[in-house]
Amino acid sequence: MEPIAIGLLGLGTVGSGVVQIIENHQEKLMHQIGRPIQIKKVLVKDLKKERAVTIEPTLLTTNIEDIINSPEIDVVIEVMGGIEETKNSLIQALKNKKHVVTANKDLMALHGSELLSIAMENGCDLFYEASVAGGIPILRSLVDGLSSDHITKMMGIVNGTTNFILTKMSKQGSAYEDVLKEAQQLGYAEADPTSDVEGLDAARKMAILATLGFSMKIDLDDVKVQGITTITERDLQYAKQLGYTMKLIGIAQIEDDKVEVSVQPTLLAEAHPLSSVNDEYNAVYVYGEAVGETMFYGPGAGSLPTATSIVSDLVVVLKNMVLGVNGKSIISPQYEKKLKAPHEILSKYFLRFHVTDKVGVLANITAIFSERGVSFEKILQLPVKEKGLSEIVIVTHSTSLEDFEGILAQLEMLPSVHEIKSSYRVEGNGHS
Repeated sequence: MEPIAIGLLGLGTVGSGVVQIIENHQEKLMHQIGRPIQIKKVLVKDLKKERAVTIEPTLLTTNIEDIINSPEIDVVIEVMGGIEETKNSLIQALKNKKHVVTANKDLMALHGSELLSIAMENGCDLFYEASVAGGIPILRSLVDGLSSDHITKMMGIVNGTTNFILTKMSKQGSAYEDVLKEAQQLGYAEADPTSDVEGLDAARKMAILATLGFSMKIDLDDVKVQGITTITERDLQYAKQLGYTMKLIGIAQIEDDKVEVSVQPTLLAEAHPLSSVNDEYNAVYVYGEAVGETMFYGPGAGSLPTATSIVSDLVVVLKNMVLGVNGKSIISPQYEKKLKAPHEILSKYFLRFHVTDKVGVLANITAIFSERGVSFEKILQLPVKEKGLSEIVIVTHSTSLEDFEGILAQLEMLPSVHEIKSSYRVEGNGHS
């Protein structure tokens, strides 16, 4: 029986996991597909490097053409990363009628629609389950499991590095810089952690989720992004005191055919299921009109969890090959993109700032909020070390982003406001 030949682009952490799963699960894969799977060629940078898996040296190549232009290879698995060069290579592979499985969220967030169009034109499959939330089968759940429902909101923790950092800061009272160093030593954070800690990695994943969940082409530029680098221990102390947990949350929401997508540090009510998702774990909470609320939880990264998603995609490709239906499952976005304006984005907000400690200051501040019809759910006023100043902490009732940003601008112009320390979105109710 002729084996199905696989070309693997990259043999790092995830690539090694893919090799391991294909080798160890041959019997199960054979049972599901009816044909053996054979890794025919593997692209590496260095032929002599020691690797986490044992692989026949004759299978290794440093020339990508040996894979994307090989008539023997049926499916290309891409786990090498990169954007422009990788995109061009995958386009070539698709034009050569090779199916593609990728874990590359950066590539799919920026060029996914173009690649999917080329795959469809060439009767090829292009799957990318592993690009969002590692081992959690969230994309397939949206496309298949919840395809009959109308999804109204997705919110989740989709970056393990930032979740690890915030968990440590919250539970141990450690400073951001110290926890970041620990995350780098443990391999959870890159030497250059910018993409993670500034929220860009999560934003790419939310663009992919929103595109699939709402059947509307959402670009990376449509995602409002704020990272975690300015969060202080004091912010986390107040969050805890008020009954909240701080998480970097991706939110995608649709109302009246208009969408908002954001990634930002958010105070989540302690009772919310996402509040208990700690360390490097990921979770995505999905709201559907029919199904109600569902949550998908699991490891967001790592060799074997991510490789499991990749091989699951591979199994679907191979089943489609047996049935002769490759390229038929790709569906273009159904709806025209409509983004919410700032006055349509509603949320509660946490605000912490320092003011001159004298009579009448609080009344002036309250008046600014009242002018825009914004009331307080909670308010604290405490002394600070600097003489003559006090700290005010407010959690507002729901208001529009436009009004909240207007209030911030007015507060900054008020002579009695010394400094705005922090502001965050709030989801749910803390302590009363």
